[in-house]
Amino acid sequence: MDRQISKWFLLTIISSSIFLAVIDIFIVNVALPSIRKGINGSDGDIQLVIALYLLGYAAFLITGGRAGDQFGKKKVFLLGMIAFTLASAFCGISQTAFQLNTARMLQGISAGFMIPQGISYIQVLFPNPIERIKAISIYGSIAGTASVIGQFLGGLLPDLHFVVAGWRLLFLINVPLGLASVLFAIRFLPKQRNLTTEKFDYSGVVLLTLTLMALIYPMIRGRELGWPAWSLICLAASIPLLILFIYDQKQKLRRQQSPLIDMELFAFKDFNIALCAVLFYFMVQDSYFLLNVILLQTGFDISSTEAGLFFVSQGLGFVLASLISIRLVPRYGKKVLQAGVLIMIVASGAHILVFDSVNINRIIAYPVLFIYGLGCGSVLPSLMTMALKSIPTKFAGAASGTYATFQQTAIALGIGVIGGLFFYLAGETPSIITYLKAYQTAMFVNMFLLVLVELFLVLLPETKT
Repeated sequence: MDRQISKWFLLTIISSSIFLAVIDIFIVNVALPSIRKGINGSDGDIQLVIALYLLGYAAFLITGGRAGDQFGKKKVFLLGMIAFTLASAFCGISQTAFQLNTARMLQGISAGFMIPQGISYIQVLFPNPIERIKAISIYGSIAGTASVIGQFLGGLLPDLHFVVAGWRLLFLINVPLGLASVLFAIRFLPKQRNLTTEKFDYSGVVLLTLTLMALIYPMIRGRELGWPAWSLICLAASIPLLILFIYDQKQKLRRQQSPLIDMELFAFKDFNIALCAVLFYFMVQDSYFLLNVILLQTGFDISSTEAGLFFVSQGLGFVLASLISIRLVPRYGKKVLQAGVLIMIVASGAHILVFDSVNINRIIAYPVLFIYGLGCGSVLPSLMTMALKSIPTKFAGAASGTYATFQQTAIALGIGVIGGLFFYLAGETPSIITYLKAYQTAMFVNMFLLVLVELFLVLLPETKT
């Protein structure tokens, strides 16, 4: 019995990594206008607050998993958590946009190291398949809960006034949580023997990071600076950098080295189709929050707290649907996800109709956001399962790492492309009218991308998970 209790207690320790990483996405989403005001930043600065965190995470997620195998899961988990806690503190005391965004990227990099250890520990701590499924479900529910808590706190804290500005608490609350996690992990988390002696693919990490930065950073910065020459050069350079990265990875595979991404994965047609669905879905995922947060707080001038409540409504729909959908997918397969995407498309259209005048109809707005959350919750929990279902067991680890990297990159890309379109259409001196027009156009783009998601789900073979 003691061993059983200990095992589930350890799950709470390792789940702190996903809790902190997820809450730091959603808590920032709702508070973007307050953060921009606090650092005297631009539209591009607040896009980077999200995008740089995700890029750091995406670029080092696979490397983080390999680090745990080579140096030990406990050591890498502790170092990742300590780095995340320190980066959070630096975010909280930042005085300029540059300082904040540098700290945000460090947060993302450290998250890329600590999160894979939690997932690996579950495999070790729960060898029984039934217990493992339960543990993974708990782990996932903690992530879902973190998203709702993050949206609530992201709205509430900026409106509070303490010794420091309320928006700084968004990051500083990570410090005691991170320190507690470190202390519990030092005391209770068991050491795991090293699983591999393979060398890191350092050049692969550098090439992937350069490729992502060359694509995303100028996409965000270039727009507000009038597309200077350096931004166009970087965008153009992202293509040969991507080609060089792919070539580099293939060459390492031929030489039987350990590439960052196993290119053999892309020989599986179903995996490629699913990644296309993942690309367009996650481009919508966080750009949705960006568009609605800016419209509600900056356009309609509602309080940060009320904006948080709007998104809590969306989050509750997400959690409810996710709990139901994971039970329906084994029986109905991809039809559950297709229904969820359809709900998102319809709810996006409803957003355009509801947010179509200078006054918000709150009686209708809350249910509309809740319904959109139902759609998200029907898709997101099982999208990874659909993507990996045809992958042989020996590729499972590499495929899940590639999926997660692709996911985070797609979110950052959505922030850059759709967010950039919104700010461009809103203009340099936006009014509620220009905000509404920009919002409607951006939401139509999101609806188009969701239609593409639906089409790629149709192309997936009809098998049940």
